[in-house]
Amino acid sequence: MEIEEISVPSITAETITALPEAKWQVETNFPDHLNYVDDTLALNSIVGFDGYKDQGELYLQINSDLKSFNLFINSGDFHLEDLKKGDLYKISYKDFALNGRNSLQISSLNGSELENCISVYIPYPSVIEGQLKDEGFHEECFELISDIIDADIEHGFPSAQLAIIRHNKLVYNRTWGYLNSYDQNGQPLTDKIPADNDTMYDLASVTKMFATNYALQKLVSEGKIDPEDKVSAYLGDSFYEDTLDFCYSFGEQVDLETMKEWKASLTLADLLKHEAGFPPAPRYFNIHIDAISQDYGEDYENLLYAGSEHSEETKQNTIKAICKTPLVYKPGSDTVYSDVDYMILGAIVEIVSEMPLDQYLKENFFEPLGLTRISFNPLDNGYVKDDCAATELNGNTRDHVVYFPGIRDYTLQGEVHDEQSWFSMNGVSGHAGLFSNAKDLATLATLMFNGGYGYERFFSRNVIDYFTAPKSVNNSNYGLGWARQGEDKRVWYYGTSAASSTIGHQGWTGTLVMIDPERDIVMVYLTNSINTPLTNKEANANGFRGGWYTAATLGFVPELFSIGLDEEKDVTDQLISLLHEMAADSFKLIPEDVDISHPAYESAQGIMDVYKKWIDKTDKDNFKEEYNETENRWKEILNGH
Repeated sequence: MEIEEISVPSITAETITALPEAKWQVETNFPDHLNYVDDTLALNSIVGFDGYKDQGELYLQINSDLKSFNLFINSGDFHLEDLKKGDLYKISYKDFALNGRNSLQISSLNGSELENCISVYIPYPSVIEGQLKDEGFHEECFELISDIIDADIEHGFPSAQLAIIRHNKLVYNRTWGYLNSYDQNGQPLTDKIPADNDTMYDLASVTKMFATNYALQKLVSEGKIDPEDKVSAYLGDSFYEDTLDFCYSFGEQVDLETMKEWKASLTLADLLKHEAGFPPAPRYFNIHIDAISQDYGEDYENLLYAGSEHSEETKQNTIKAICKTPLVYKPGSDTVYSDVDYMILGAIVEIVSEMPLDQYLKENFFEPLGLTRISFNPLDNGYVKDDCAATELNGNTRDHVVYFPGIRDYTLQGEVHDEQSWFSMNGVSGHAGLFSNAKDLATLATLMFNGGYGYERFFSRNVIDYFTAPKSVNNSNYGLGWARQGEDKRVWYYGTSAASSTIGHQGWTGTLVMIDPERDIVMVYLTNSINTPLTNKEANANGFRGGWYTAATLGFVPELFSIGLDEEKDVTDQLISLLHEMAADSFKLIPEDVDISHPAYESAQGIMDVYKKWIDKTDKDNFKEEYNETENRWKEILNGH
């Protein structure tokens, strides 16, 4: 008969010749690693650190001759003896590693010279491959997510990409749809190229967090920036002295000296909190006449115009225009999400680091992490159009409703869609411009758990806590830039099961990053939902057809994958029952007085297709009866149009 092999958990050690170059998670000495004898007695022998199951290594440097000592990592123990000064060991403890906080104990040291006789070096965890079921997810939930996206693509949605990391394991990474789905006349392409897991998406405002906030958090950790610093300390007195003597039509009229005082008082934290007083998105590339108070004179419409040429010169002109821009409300009196806030912050990163924002991020984050599918201005950095999912079909014209000198009128692919980023900031801005695939972005997002990755440290735990804390008692849905779940303030993005401490950001092109520290989940869901014609360009120049589909709602993904999380149960019936409600609700979302060509019908048909597929999996009569009733209702709706 066959003898079954039994795997015995173990801690292993190998002798090495040199330590890796690293910024360690833990770097300390034993015994008495606190450098004093604490009256609790036990603390000097134990140190905590972050880790995850199935991975883990640390290094021991022997600084004096030792006969022996005991090493304990969580429940695993290891005994080393007959050690000589200079011995260096690499210890693997993955069989005993835990998700979350881990414990290392060094005790029972036996030797003649015990002071600082052992040095310990512990790197940060890194992302490894994993399986959904091993990390508490139900594969049925992801089957339903995939079916919904597939159905939407069948009915006209462009593409989507999803990566999930839990417990530092990449457990899901999949792409649906095509790089570009329509021609410029809004007709479906017949020769579409499939998107894949390498496809990079225009992240839009997700850039704010994973470019600008990351850079600031690192610079704050290094003591090079303080969030309470005045903006004028970096941009100079011209930031307020050059302010123009008019205000936007939706702002409160104040005298120029008061306006200058307001701007002179602004701090980086005010910008991060979106309460600095700047308008949401003044168009420095194309100032609208009706946006500015007409009290100023005939040429007021040009006062903040910085140009529309995609160039470094225009970027510098834009910074000057921002310095001239009046505020539209008193700083601190309101919260108004503004791209200007992050355009300024990105410029400050460049001033402090003395390098362009994209170069700073590449050298300080992307290259150290080994990320290869993330970049500003991809077409200028070694990528080609087909590395990227396309966005708007007719440039920035909204199907030729919008025009200004220099406007792009071709399908955008590999060029940032955001007008302010492209025209005003040369494609590299603190508020928009970054492209990435889901896997690289999810890996980058894991830094928000402890600030490090492998042998690199990027920002401190204190800085993470500071940037992600609620910005005020009564405004828990914002930290410093980070969009927080708070008291269920963002369930349409993060789902109803996400912890209040969940953070992330959404992007206008159809992108979302969610980081849930309590459940140890990172989700990156990327779409190019604006790669579609407009639904009714006369009524709404920002109403893309792609926005009507379930796949565009972003929050349906975390809502579905949270079902049954960490529970050993069959969730099929629950998912079928939920599909019944989703189908009924999709009918309610169909606007009155639209014909069957409207994308709301396409979206509802997609849900019905998925509902039918899942009903065919069950033999329960009550579910089949519910489906038949819903199908009859759907036929009535279709026959009525």
